[in-house]
Amino acid sequence: MATVSGSLIAESLKTGESIEGVPLVIDKIVRAEVGDVEVGQPLTWTFIDFRVDLGHVDAWVDSLSAALDERGGWYCDFRSSDETFVVFAGRVFRYPRGDAAGRARASEHARNVGVPIRQIDWRE
Repeated sequence: MATVSGSLIAESLKTGESIEGVPLVIDKIVRAEVGDVEVGQPLTWTFIDFRVDLGHVDAWVDSLSAALDERGGWYCDFRSSDETFVVFAGRVFRYPRGDAAGRARASEHARNVGVPIRQIDWRE
């Protein structure tokens, strides 16, 4: 079955927010000290590596876009074999993998909402 896969940073969710009703597979959960406290991020992040069936990708995108904290420029990126998805609070970028123009639009938005340049690093 075709899926999208990526990593969600648990700290990127609004406090008290939940994501429900979208079946996903958790492949790994790991914590690492990679945050930038100088820009207001917590030092320790919890990465949740996931897979979602393509049939549920629209619900996943909608749920993430509603649940992500707009403060701090948080985003969640994931990909299928053909597409890249970059989801921010209230804004979604979906483009063919390797599409420079699509990546540029998402990168510009990331900068505009305060993502540190070194964290605009999603893979295609």
